[in-house]
Amino acid sequence: MNTKDNDPRCLISCFEPAKVAAVRMRLEQDESDIKAVVRIFDVLGNRTRLRILLTLASEELCVCDIAHVLNLSISAASHQLRALHDREWLRMRNDGKMVYYRTDPQKIKHLLSVTNAFLEERIA
Repeated sequence: MNTKDNDPRCLISCFEPAKVAAVRMRLEQDESDIKAVVRIFDVLGNRTRLRILLTLASEELCVCDIAHVLNLSISAASHQLRALHDREWLRMRNDGKMVYYRTDPQKIKHLLSVTNAFLEERIA
């Protein structure tokens, strides 16, 4: 470790340059998949978004009702719903001026399946 300027990178010569090059290449090839997995875990890693998904798994609800269920402001609920809808995790239905949300189970199952397959292939 370079203690001179607090650089945390290893400054010792690479012992396995061929292995390092191969791993770097694999990571570069996987970059789009890595970004997709990070985007999925960004949703699942957010407590409020996960609670919204679980709430909407059993019931179609409007923003106001979701806010009441989760004890959120309407603005906070709306912000999280927009994030979930933009990622295509939710479906919307308009009924007059009311907007109702529900999960898109097929989309969620597909995303989780693809993520699981990617991680199993690379890690397990």
